[in-house]
Amino acid sequence: MKKLMLGNEAIARGAYEAGATVAAAYPGTPSSEILSNFAKYDGVYAEWAPNEKVALEVGAGASVGGARTLVAMKHVGVNVAADPLYTLSYIGVNGGLVLVSADDPGMHSSQNEQDNRGYGRFAKVPVLEPSDSQEAKDFTKLAFSLSEEFDTPVILRTTTRLSHSQTLVEEGEREEIRIKEYRKNAAKYVMLPGYARLRHVEVEKRMLKLKEYVETTPLNRIEWGNKKIGIITSGIPYQYVKEVLPDASVLKLGITNPLPEKLIRDFAAEVERLIVIEELEPVIEEHVKALGIKVEGKNLFSVLGEYSPELIEEKIKGIKVQSAGDLSSEIPARPPLMCPGCPHRGVFYTLRKKKLVVTGDIGCYTLGALSPLEAMDTCLCMGASIGMALGMEKARGREFAKKTVAVIGDSTFVHSGITALIDVVYNKGVSTVLILDNDTTAMTGHQDHPATGITLKNEPTYKLDLPTLVKAVGVEHIRIVDPLNLEEFEKTLDEELNREAPSVIIAKRPCALLKKDRIPSKIKYYIDDEICTGCKQCIRVGCTGVYFDEETKKAKINLKTCVACGLCPQICKFDAIKVMEG
Repeated sequence: MKKLMLGNEAIARGAYEAGATVAAAYPGTPSSEILSNFAKYDGVYAEWAPNEKVALEVGAGASVGGARTLVAMKHVGVNVAADPLYTLSYIGVNGGLVLVSADDPGMHSSQNEQDNRGYGRFAKVPVLEPSDSQEAKDFTKLAFSLSEEFDTPVILRTTTRLSHSQTLVEEGEREEIRIKEYRKNAAKYVMLPGYARLRHVEVEKRMLKLKEYVETTPLNRIEWGNKKIGIITSGIPYQYVKEVLPDASVLKLGITNPLPEKLIRDFAAEVERLIVIEELEPVIEEHVKALGIKVEGKNLFSVLGEYSPELIEEKIKGIKVQSAGDLSSEIPARPPLMCPGCPHRGVFYTLRKKKLVVTGDIGCYTLGALSPLEAMDTCLCMGASIGMALGMEKARGREFAKKTVAVIGDSTFVHSGITALIDVVYNKGVSTVLILDNDTTAMTGHQDHPATGITLKNEPTYKLDLPTLVKAVGVEHIRIVDPLNLEEFEKTLDEELNREAPSVIIAKRPCALLKKDRIPSKIKYYIDDEICTGCKQCIRVGCTGVYFDEETKKAKINLKTCVACGLCPQICKFDAIKVMEG
């Protein structure tokens, strides 16, 4: 039976059909749907891990224990998981292990644009790149077989366009794969230097075998056409090439590490003009050049952003084509904003009002950096806010620390903020940390985490107690406040900033979009035109529940979007925002 599937959904299906029984991930766009789809199947175990490093370590343990295992994360998550990944390459597998790296050309939902094919090269593990949902399923299944055949973890590299686009997929039956027997083998699984040196030899032998394999595998194939132009490509750009240059000869690479040298030479020898079309880094192009073959690539295409059929038509054919996404007339800007009722809004309104230095983190609250709130100074990576606040304190002194706060979400704190908070305590910092606890991993689609008390399988479990955890690492001053109670929040903030010791404020209120335990407010607000001065103070909170009417020069409540969170009435100095009666 054929079915339309997202690339992520197809990967989950492929893992299921391949007989995988264990899967672990930390949610991150564009990879999040992989685990949530895999978890729907019967007879499998799936978990949200606290972070990507733990997810891969759980995967490694399951693999050594004999199970076929899927681990998924977005591209920057592989940075977190790189420590176990590099050594896992030495250890190898027992049951097959597939690591999905979902890259994000164009940075649709990411802080950088890295190309994770490089991890395959440096960790010396194979990298597979599907180009549609059917291949996503098929390549996932094959990846498990390759993992076991070559005793290696396998990276399945996708991109946002593949993860979130739908194509038809032929569903198959699940393979009933027996859990492999576990046998104690310290020389293989314990990476002491003496054992690791011997395993490195095995890694190099494996790469030689893989180099032979990639020359003949059908995953790498030549599609002969007009030999005036020969295109070498992989992944989603293959689809664009076939659309724009249907008559060109194409070398489609389904495996991009290692690359097939003989196949590339044979293909290049038959075409008049050779072009590599690959998003982001010139991984294939540099390899082809290293073979001494004349080739074009980044002289035509940028290392920036994702490609499109229109871009390829322009660069290869010299034809400027209007993108299907272009509009002939200008449209109003629609910047990303926090949702109406978002508990983070009151936090950033207050931080901006007090003109504090704010070291930020990854999550919905990163939007606090944007207009009109503009209340965040830095954002580096998951968990960096706390360490950066301490670094600023050590660089500029304790008085500067009294004007600085670190802001981090509940899921991100569990992910990688705990060790940084330990650093603050251990190294006698006085940093004030705000944990914005909205009871979910909101930005990636409302996944649960250890502090929500619900597993990926929607089962109740032990709920991590954040105040108790914070106290356990040595923080004595812990406050829990409602971030939409502005007076209480500001008073608490003033008190904690003036301490000569580290402190943590937990701004606790559920995400406004969470359905569980949510009772819609029966309160409705309106703005009294007789009192409103048009000062726009309520507009500066950046909520779509309130807007400015240019005709009347007054603020208005948008009853279709306002959720009556109560923030605006606290901000209005003239008491113009009233509760509707009746």
